Amino acid sequence: MSSKISREDFIRSIADLLRKAEIELPDDVVDALRKAEAAEENPVAKSQLQAILKNIEIAKKHGVPMCQDTGIMIFFAEIGTGFQPGFDIEAAIREAVILATAEIPLRPNAVDPLTRKNSGNNTGAGIPDIHWKLVPGNQLKITAAPKGAGSENMSSLRMFNPTESGNIKNFVLETIVNAGGMPCPPLTIGIGIGGSFDAAARLAKEALLEPLNAPMEEMETEILEAVNALGIGCMGLGGSTTALAVNVKTAHCHTASLPVAVNIQCWANRHASVVFGEEE
Repeated sequence: MSSKISREDFIRSIADLLRKAEIELPDDVVDALRKAEAAEENPVAKSQLQAILKNIEIAKKHGVPMCQDTGIMIFFAEIGTGFQPGFDIEAAIREAVILATAEIPLRPNAVDPLTRKNSGNNTGAGIPDIHWKLVPGNQLKITAAPKGAGSENMSSLRMFNPTESGNIKNFVLETIVNAGGMPCPPLTIGIGIGGSFDAAARLAKEALLEPLNAPMEEMETEILEAVNALGIGCMGLGGSTTALAVNVKTAHCHTASLPVAVNIQCWANRHASVVFGEEE
């Protein structure tokens, strides 16, 4: 697509992107769930995984959201320094969210944090939440990642002393044990280490977008094995798969601090991307 895309076409594309993210899971996530079902020996857990896979199939067949909690609208945008849209992208994304809420439809989830008044269209102060990154080139890549509250509410962040890196694994396990079945396992676990208080949380959320079939680092493998050894299992009903993957992202931090964030994602690791503009 050209960077001269019209505002109307852009809004339509983002609304369609949200539709895809809400209705179809990425192939790597579906494959991970299938592998978990095939390997599961606990009959209750196996039946739950089969129900999840059936749910995914029905959602795609009928074009309906795969979960009643259609989430809060979160976007990751990588914008090339040479990309010139000619209109306010954030305002257009906001309009796309309103359109998608009415069309798909999406459950209106955005409320004022104090009065709890619902905007009715999934927008409000700071929502949709758009994370921007400047990159070289003439393209704009937007990833929609709707995030449900069940998993988000069980996430955690801790400011460790810089000498406590050996406690990170136990912190993750503590977070997962406290979460139990609440975040609808099997989970994807995003871990952000370093940066600042808020940067660690952003890293953890970005980590949820990493491919589940990518090779894991030693630390990721060690944590995943420890999490699955907990026996929480699918939907908290026991079994061998509490998590499908653990993804860690890091950033340099202050010499006197060690921020660590754990962002939990449910089995419905929803995200989809679209690219605007032409390659150089």
